[in-house]
Amino acid sequence: MEHVNASKFKEQCLALLDNLGPEGIVVTKRGQPVARVMPVSADCAGLIGSMKGRIAIKGDILSTGVRWDAES
Repeated sequence: MEHVNASKFKEQCLALLDNLGPEGIVVTKRGQPVARVMPVSADCAGLIGSMKGRIAIKGDILSTGVRWDAES
């Protein structure tokens, strides 16, 4: 996947979009990736489950953390 600095992306945005490959490009800022530009026709099914094993759920994700009583 091609990496492009944000300033270069800003200068050459239309040309980069015209020549966008199927894998897309990663826009970086100070060497750190900040965005990924992918063509609309690209299949995003590969993104499903891509974070498995990288994140952990702590606590009850369905709770706001605030205790309340519906009758009061």
